[in-house]
Amino acid sequence: MTGTAIPMAEIWRGNFLESIHYGQAVVCDETGQITRVWGDPGQVILPRSSCKMVQALPLLESGAADAAGLSEEHLALACASHQGGVMHTDRIARWLTDLGLTDDDLRCGAHMPRDKQAFRALLCAESAPRQIHNNCSGKHAGFLTLNQHLGGNRDYIAPDHPVQHTVREAFEEMTGESSPGHAIDGCSAPNFATSLQGLARAMARFAAARADFGDARERAAARLVRAMRRYPDLVAGKGRACTELMQAMKGRVAIKTGAEGVFVAILPEQRLGVALKIADGATRAAECAIAAILANLGALDPEHPAARRRMNAPLYNWNGLKAARIQPASALC
Repeated sequence: MTGTAIPMAEIWRGNFLESIHYGQAVVCDETGQITRVWGDPGQVILPRSSCKMVQALPLLESGAADAAGLSEEHLALACASHQGGVMHTDRIARWLTDLGLTDDDLRCGAHMPRDKQAFRALLCAESAPRQIHNNCSGKHAGFLTLNQHLGGNRDYIAPDHPVQHTVREAFEEMTGESSPGHAIDGCSAPNFATSLQGLARAMARFAAARADFGDARERAAARLVRAMRRYPDLVAGKGRACTELMQAMKGRVAIKTGAEGVFVAILPEQRLGVALKIADGATRAAECAIAAILANLGALDPEHPAARRRMNAPLYNWNGLKAARIQPASALC
């Protein structure tokens, strides 16, 4: 990937350029055409958690979400990489109970929550984390809801399971490409590969979707975007880029991060979709780059505190001194 990647974020220590993060990004319009590009739009990537909105489409299209009485909060959690805070885990626990299921029915695995209060609570109680603490547990609760509707077996993360068949079908139709294959994500679900342009094309289709007309796919896409925009705190959590930047844009734009330096954005007012990938997988660079691109597109005020914490942001040493800064590379400005 590095052969076609370009500088996207820089670390300056004093007057010295200390580090450069390379990457690629694409902006597509509602027709799927490229309007802006940095690097090779045909670069194939694994979107990781940035594509959770696509993975949630069958949940709505099938009628499973409505049959289960899911609210917009549920839909936001189905698209989330959450902190594992009480506001997240309590909702997912109730969701599972309403399905007649338990934490043991999830297949995402357990990890310590990123939420500081939840983390301390588990440590003080000498308790192990449960699967609902996994940042992908909302997506998996959505998979379980769809699985009940389809009548599938318990192994809903198997690539040949009916749930994952519907996910792959939605993924390929939204990206406009046949996926060259899949890998296993951190939460054990299949993660289907696509080009950066394909991922941006999918996000542009979300951006152009309207809930009051169109087919089941369009209505489902619009509902998921609306849920993310209305509940940014459920999509990630306190201090997270997804939540803070969506709040800074006052719900006009939906954005979603993915592991290994992936980020996407859905801009309904402009009917644009954005996808970016940092070559070395650095989260700090992906956050800096997506903030710069959103500012470049006029969607984000670069002077907003949430934007400044990601671009032109100071980096402090252990003595509390401002020692360096991260800033977008010139190509993004």
